[in-house]
Amino acid sequence: MDINTLPEITFCETDAAKIEAAVITTYEAVSGVSLAKGDPVRLFLEGLAAIVAQQNQLIDQAGKNNLLRYATAGYLEHKGAMTDTERLEAAAASCTARFSLASALAFAVTIPAGTRITPNGQLMFSTAADADIPIGSTYLDVAITCETAGEIGNGYVAGQINRLVDVGGNPYIVAVSNVTESTGGAEEEEDDRYRERIQLSPERLSVAGPDGAYEYWAKTAHQDIIDVAVSSPAAMQVSVKPLLKGGEIPGQDILDLVGATVSPRGVRPLTDQVTVSAPTVVNYDLTGTYYISSADAALSAQIQTAVAAAQADYLEWQRSKIGRDINPDELISRMKAAGAKRLAITAPVYTVLSRDAGEVAQEGLVSLVYGGLEDG
Repeated sequence: MDINTLPEITFCETDAAKIEAAVITTYEAVSGVSLAKGDPVRLFLEGLAAIVAQQNQLIDQAGKNNLLRYATAGYLEHKGAMTDTERLEAAAASCTARFSLASALAFAVTIPAGTRITPNGQLMFSTAADADIPIGSTYLDVAITCETAGEIGNGYVAGQINRLVDVGGNPYIVAVSNVTESTGGAEEEEDDRYRERIQLSPERLSVAGPDGAYEYWAKTAHQDIIDVAVSSPAAMQVSVKPLLKGGEIPGQDILDLVGATVSPRGVRPLTDQVTVSAPTVVNYDLTGTYYISSADAALSAQIQTAVAAAQADYLEWQRSKIGRDINPDELISRMKAAGAKRLAITAPVYTVLSRDAGEVAQEGLVSLVYGGLEDG
């Protein structure tokens, strides 16, 4: 069930004007006195009504925080505790760094745990355990992790993390540099995603291996996973394909993390053979022209800005769910809502994608241009 489709509810009246009117009319009915504006009694009752309105807001908020749809922040975490579903904490980015010697030596060179490397002198990455460059080798690749959790450590391409901070008493290391891009950093899990996992959490109690159970466990692996396609291509074979926030295709580090989460025998049915892989990208181009009504000429600049935002929203919407059909009608609807009069779309055409096959749309060439003003 989609809890967002449930009817809106309130636990008490929160409209300040209605509360004030109820207080005043109740007093007038009981006392038989009509209160004019500016009457001291009326002013007192208006102040009292404001306090009642504030209290009603708190009562309504407290009631709603008992419901999964409305709960936020710490209240949501208490809801999660009921199903043993904790909010995912911020995760640190990691990558692989290469420590190099000037030449091979006749003894091993130790890289101590906690050795720090930086790209800029401020953000630090460090090693987790002691590692030795073997005898006869000139380098060793070691995993390093950002000391600051969150997305701040992501996106350092190979070669950017290259300054050794902790030289210590080790004069043999002459160079260090990351050989893979830093990835995996994420902020603390947001309320909407956490709420979705809490609703999904009962699925994990099944031992039959339903789609929902695999989806739940895969999403616990990393907070950037927004969608998971689960299918069974053959008897006792399970395919799990995760998709990251913004429609990003996961790298091997995330796939390994998901695999380690869904594969333990305490999580999956004993006979299931689980394979975790990236979704299959289906590329499409977005090309065409849009026009604005001459009647809206004075608003042309604002409409063009709104249309550009609608286009960006559409691109993210299209790539943010596995198996979502490539649908130009959605683009047209969004852009007309933004103020465009007419659209002449040459690409894409409506294309059906398969969730079982793990297909996800990704834009290629994007060229949607403004064609000018039109009458009619």
